Amino acid sequence: MPAGTEPGGEARPGRILITGAGGFAGLHLLPALRAAYPGAVLIGASRRGAVPGTDESLHLDLDDTAALPDAVAQARPDAVIHLAAQSDVAASFRDPPGTWRTNLWGTSALGEAVLRAAPAASFLFASSGEVYGLAFQAGRPLDEESYFAPANPYAASKAAADLAVGEMALRGLRAVRLRSFTHTGPGQTPGFVVAAFARQVARIEAGRQEPVVRAGALDRWRDFLDVRDVCAAYVIALRAAQRLPPGMAFNLCSGIPRRVGDILDALLALAGLTARVEQEPALLRPTDVTRVQGDPSRIGRTLSWAPQVPWEETLRTVLDDWRGRVAAERD
Repeated sequence: MPAGTEPGGEARPGRILITGAGGFAGLHLLPALRAAYPGAVLIGASRRGAVPGTDESLHLDLDDTAALPDAVAQARPDAVIHLAAQSDVAASFRDPPGTWRTNLWGTSALGEAVLRAAPAASFLFASSGEVYGLAFQAGRPLDEESYFAPANPYAASKAAADLAVGEMALRGLRAVRLRSFTHTGPGQTPGFVVAAFARQVARIEAGRQEPVVRAGALDRWRDFLDVRDVCAAYVIALRAAQRLPPGMAFNLCSGIPRRVGDILDALLALAGLTARVEQEPALLRPTDVTRVQGDPSRIGRTLSWAPQVPWEETLRTVLDDWRGRVAAERD
């Protein structure tokens, strides 16, 4: 049962189920939820065992769709935050069927399980700004009414899942779709561009790598966020979920495109280094978009959310994180 009510009268969730709780965003979201809902039971759903920072653990494998109704019934959630996904774009090119299985069929089955076993629960779905894909070629900031034109298997699977969640909302799922654009922060794996750069800079600084940075396409513009701002948006959306129209979609973005090559330059400057850059063909996408820029007006207008973490602080925290991780690496 809900633990109480919000100041605006909305029910305060007493049991919050977080899929992907042990992932990058999940590990930042857990303390944000703890601060916002100190009396709530945080249930970490994972297929790899207990998740630090949660009150209860639940075995949940999105690929085992038949088991999801029982898992949701066992959790008895008042709210579900669905972060779990196959989110590596490069991996999605290597295994499109596996990406579709997890991201579309797993999400669809989870939503149906919530409709069946916890129909009053709020359902926050971590969609992606990648769903717009080639629509960014219009050369303007895209809002939530822009068409989907995904440009890789990951993006296509997330676009399909986004549509599936929207359809389930028509049948009663208390869903909010949060289309997060590229975000970064401490703890991210080097499969993502800012973390990949920061790791190499930290290794060069520590004398563990020659002053050569291997990179993909540098002349690309992306709309970046700090993961802490993304998690703040999830908390704000959860507070409002029961009063929002079911299926409401929000872009989580800064509205400020940043050039990938400039990010590398900024990280090198923070470390006081110079390095040669070599393009790595394996890091290039078969299909790509040159410039990505979202329009965050709807979430600012509706939920009063806006990014708060300065970009320079984001880069410093990522680099400092990798300095610590590199220091702990074994030769």
